[in-house]
Amino acid sequence: MFGKKKQPPIRTLIGEGTRIEGCLAFIDALRIDGEVVGDVIGAEDAPTLLVISEKAKVTGKVKARHVIINGTVEGPVESDELLELQPKARIHGDVRYQSLEMHQGATIEGQVQVLKADEPAAAGPLKLASSNG
Repeated sequence: MFGKKKQPPIRTLIGEGTRIEGCLAFIDALRIDGEVVGDVIGAEDAPTLLVISEKAKVTGKVKARHVIINGTVEGPVESDELLELQPKARIHGDVRYQSLEMHQGATIEGQVQVLKADEPAAAGPLKLASSNG
């Protein structure tokens, strides 16, 4: 609808009450309702969606194309397309994203940096879409 890409289907669920230790690599979409101690990384050559629900906790690096967080992440977060921070999102680590949607109540304790494809590091001043110059 209105330019939004179709999301990949959620094929894997880490349920509430489940704790996984170790790095997770996934394709398509992953929903975490439990706890993961280790990195959670989506495939780089495919559209990936990672959902970290309200009761979930991830201790480690989080990386996917589209990331939705409403739980706790202790570690860096990187989203190649869209990062959605729901009201109960708590991030203790640096955040890198291409697009950000942050709801009131979400918190980030770390540096926040925009990923810019094919753009030099010194981009100059921020220009608003409605500006004429």
